[in-house]
Amino acid sequence: MPINILMPALSPTMEKGNLAKWLKKEGEPVKTGDVIAEIETDKATMEVEAIDDGVLAKIVVPEGTSDVPVNDLIAVLAQEGEDVKAAAAAAGKGISAPKTPSASTQQAASPAPNNQSSSKEARAPSPPPTPRAPSLPSGNGAAVRTDGHGTNRIFSSPLARRLAKESGIDLGRIAGSGPDGRVIARDVAAAKDGKGLKGPAATPVAAAGAPLAVLAPSDEKIRALFPPGSYDIVPHDNVRKIIAQRLVQAKLTIPHFYLTIDCNIGKLLDARAEINAAAPKDKDGKPPWKLSVNDFVIKALALALTRVPEANVTWTEGGMLKHRHADVGVAVAIQGGLITPIVRQAEAKSLSVISKEMKDYAARARARRLKPEEYQGGTTAVSNLGMYGIKEFYAVINPPHATILSVGAGEERAVVRGGKIEVAQMMTVGLATDHRAVDGALGAQLLGAFKALIENPVMMVV
Repeated sequence: MPINILMPALSPTMEKGNLAKWLKKEGEPVKTGDVIAEIETDKATMEVEAIDDGVLAKIVVPEGTSDVPVNDLIAVLAQEGEDVKAAAAAAGKGISAPKTPSASTQQAASPAPNNQSSSKEARAPSPPPTPRAPSLPSGNGAAVRTDGHGTNRIFSSPLARRLAKESGIDLGRIAGSGPDGRVIARDVAAAKDGKGLKGPAATPVAAAGAPLAVLAPSDEKIRALFPPGSYDIVPHDNVRKIIAQRLVQAKLTIPHFYLTIDCNIGKLLDARAEINAAAPKDKDGKPPWKLSVNDFVIKALALALTRVPEANVTWTEGGMLKHRHADVGVAVAIQGGLITPIVRQAEAKSLSVISKEMKDYAARARARRLKPEEYQGGTTAVSNLGMYGIKEFYAVINPPHATILSVGAGEERAVVRGGKIEVAQMMTVGLATDHRAVDGALGAQLLGAFKALIENPVMMVV
């Protein structure tokens, strides 16, 4: 039987993807493991492999198509011995249990729990039709079904119900776009942006223990503030959409607390110059690595977390996750946004290894070639804007982290020592903490441990 190929979920946060390129044409044979397409996710461009042998009978979604929802039909594969034309004609008619090709990196990444329910819904074979009560409009857009006890129930997926509860949005006010008006996850996401909500209530009431959902002004209201023709509309790409969603999530759900400290990096700069000068050279006279100030920052933060392990944590409602290693994410600017590749177990790695990893990560991040497991998770993060001359700033925490270190520019400043004014190389760093997990005193201990290490870099190698 023909196999329906669906848009795969290539990361736990992925809801839509761009079908960048088809590497196989209609009518071409396909072997298991062949790369058949390139999909642009919210963070990277990833190759998708075939999981069955056959012939690519029909391409349903042409290359270059943006915002294709996860589990939407993108192609049909005719199995060996099948009529290719018949398989193409039957595209999307539910003639077989759909199969989703896996990315070459997908097996290494653990699927997020909140994606499992929707994935199982989409991929399970359709059960035999059973009699059911008719779906009736609720008056607010969602479909309402009457059960066997005469009780009206909003017709929605389990994932949509959970997301709506967490966001404090009444399911009855959400216009469902699924089969028979069923409310699905993307409808809840749209409702959080103020779209698809119906009914008289202007502000959703938060459920017990859930954050209050705040509705931003509609696009129409914002555009009405500016004269027509005075602006151009540039559509958001997937990266910018995900960044916006995560920033709103972070600021609405994480109580940020900020601390600042000045560090004397004179010894660090001297050590860096000496280490780089002593680096071995290859036959072309090039060193295998060249340490940056950021490499020292990553190492110092990782070691500081081992000295103050109570700060190397993640908040969950069920309990605190106390991490055994310091996995440090490092913000890397890419076209249209940023991504945070992670140096795993940074406390145990040498400065040269950290330097090599970051050089590789930065190059592949800008080419959108990072694997999901290389940028998902982590226990803390570093954001360095010193190269832009920024003296001091405070970054937004990247969930599920409880801390993020903001690094400013190193510069000569006048300092007082022993009653005399001297010139010193100083760098200001800021720490944002999730106050539920890391309070002020604990954050101060972490910054103090970081300062001790960054001002005495020899302590990083003993």
